[in-house]
Amino acid sequence: MTDINNNIKEILNSPENILGPECDAVISSRVRLARNIADYPFPARLNQEGRKKIESLVENAVKSGEYNFINFAGLSGIETDALAEKRVISTEFAKNKNERGLITDIRNGVYVMLNEEDHLRIQCIKPGFAVNEAFEQADKFDNLADLNYAYSEDLGYLTQCPTNLGTGLRASVMMHLPALTLSRQIERIAADLPKLSLTMRGFYGEGSEIGGDLYQISNNITLGVSEEQTLEKIKSVTDKIIELERAARGELYKNSREAMTDKIKRAYGILKYAHLISSSEFLRLYSSARLGVTYGIIKNLDYKVLDSLLVRAMPANLIINRGAEINRDILRAEYIQEVI
Repeated sequence: MTDINNNIKEILNSPENILGPECDAVISSRVRLARNIADYPFPARLNQEGRKKIESLVENAVKSGEYNFINFAGLSGIETDALAEKRVISTEFAKNKNERGLITDIRNGVYVMLNEEDHLRIQCIKPGFAVNEAFEQADKFDNLADLNYAYSEDLGYLTQCPTNLGTGLRASVMMHLPALTLSRQIERIAADLPKLSLTMRGFYGEGSEIGGDLYQISNNITLGVSEEQTLEKIKSVTDKIIELERAARGELYKNSREAMTDKIKRAYGILKYAHLISSSEFLRLYSSARLGVTYGIIKNLDYKVLDSLLVRAMPANLIINRGAEINRDILRAEYIQEVI
């Protein structure tokens, strides 16, 4: 196992196997608040001294012992990539070479990025369909931090990107939608979401590809709407998509039982016995196996085990946990087989 910072190790080893509400269709819920401190330029215009000052101001403002501060200066690229794979930081934040930090409350799923696109990106991640609970924790940090935020009576919270003006709130759910994908209904849903001021993204957010039939549904309007309106819209649309997915699963199983059973068992066989498994192949197999758990076709696996592999079978996490002495696709296959 590669030597890593103890704080990072604690984050990476925190369990992904806690199941939340509606876990057959919703992997996790996330709420993110964008905030900037008044009288300081946005991060893109900050110099080294300014970025350090922001870190110091935020760290001093958050007095509660439940939060931990991590300075990224001493972290390796593998460590930051592993955090991005766990989705507690953005891929852009992982690649950033400037002064930046992370404030964490692992127990409650709170991860605050300092000097990302904005001075603070306050985010909370909860398992399953738990948007309200995620907002409560993010809002708790927002109120706790005794900081003078940049705010306008007309524009709300001021942010580096104009699309985040207003509440600065982005709420999202990560959904597993294999039946809607197989039945091609997902294309119509993706086309309809912008009409509701929502958008659909891949597993790692904006700009990422769809893999594993995993879709991130989030709001794309923050100005002129309240936090309550945003949360209610996300919840109501997610409820409808869950309903559609479950109905599509029933239709698929009724009309194509033998073909679906074969597809699922083949995926499980590859996961269990293959010598090489790439990241992209794993995501395809993961989706089929997870659907197999839903149908009861695969009886000796559960959502918790499969969802933990979404992190632990990814490249950086594999290297940290297993080393890199042999081909990474071999390591992945070996690790998956040990787990299942």
